[in-house]
Amino acid sequence: MNDPCADFNDENLNDENLVTVAERPDESGAAIIVAVLADEGIKSVATGGFTAGFRAEAPGWVKVKTLARDAERAKEIIHALKTKPDPWPDDDQ
Repeated sequence: MNDPCADFNDENLNDENLVTVAERPDESGAAIIVAVLADEGIKSVATGGFTAGFRAEAPGWVKVKTLARDAERAKEIIHALKTKPDPWPDDDQ
């Protein structure tokens, strides 16, 4: 199994260096954000998948984390995703 943090091998990956830039209720939503950030050259990782979706006693959300130095740009990219119009027209149009 691939280590999701392997791309960060040149960084000190402790909680002091990682910042949560988004939270999603499931792994697939977080994975999309990780992929979009990677396309923009930002390394990120999704954490907390085990507790998402009621797979544990206390359900939680999946957090997307990136290095502190990239956090602001990552948040801007995520915000832009939310504000883009839907590229697919409705089927009944």
